[in-house]
Amino acid sequence: MSRLTKSSTDKALFGVCGGIAEHFGISPFVVRLIFIFTPVSLSIYLILAVLLPENNSSLY
Repeated sequence: MSRLTKSSTDKALFGVCGGIAEHFGISPFVVRLIFIFTPVSLSIYLILAVLLPENNSSLY
């Protein structure tokens, strides 16, 4: 099972939504919509931005 990390390629702000989308195999757009329409999304996003490690795997 892969670890949840921030995306290094699909970043809008910190790469949290991109990392979640990569982990679950869904569109980052859907994850961003969920964060926009969830009432406590800003606090959850900031906590994840601080706690999630960067994805250090290179694509080369």
